[in-house]
Amino acid sequence: MDRLVVIGEIVRPHGLRGEVRVTPLTDDPERFRHLTTCVLWDVARDEHETRRVTGVRRQGPAVILALDRSDSVDAARALAGRLIALPAAEALPPGPGRFYPWQLEGCRVMTEDGREVGRVAGVERGPAHDLWVVRDGEREHLIPAVPEIVLDLDLAARRVVVRPPEGLLEL
Repeated sequence: MDRLVVIGEIVRPHGLRGEVRVTPLTDDPERFRHLTTCVLWDVARDEHETRRVTGVRRQGPAVILALDRSDSVDAARALAGRLIALPAAEALPPGPGRFYPWQLEGCRVMTEDGREVGRVAGVERGPAHDLWVVRDGEREHLIPAVPEIVLDLDLAARRVVVRPPEGLLEL
C-alpha cells in the first residue's frame, strides 16, 4: 500500500446505526465533508482496509462518520482505535514552514562546515521532540529536531544543515 497520511482517529461508536465518532487529526477538519473513501488503519495489527464513506457531519470538534459495512453499534465499536487515513497524494499541502515527516526521507544531511553526515531514513516521534534517523552506510545517527541543531532545511534541494553538539556524531 502507498504511504498513508492520518487525518483522524475513531474514538467510539455514535448512536445505534453504526456511525463512529472521530477526533480530527488534521489542520482542516472540513476535509472530511469531501471524503468518499478512506483507509481504516489498525496500527496494532498493521492492517489497512479501504471503506466507502456514506455520511459525514460535524458535532462540535468531532466528526461523525457513517461507513459502509458498519450498520450496528457492535460493528462501530469494533472500529474504535483505528486511524482514518488517506493516500499521501491526497494530503493537504503543509503550511508555511511546515512539512510531513516522510518528506524528509532521502534528504542529505550535512554539518554547517560541509561534512556529509548521511541521509534521513526516517523520523522517530519523541515526547519532547522528534529524532531524525540519519544513515550513512552502516552507521546510524539520531539527530534531535530542535532549532539549536537543525540550522537549515531545504526540501526543494533535499538538504538539511545541522550543527551537532560535540560528540553527537560519534555515538
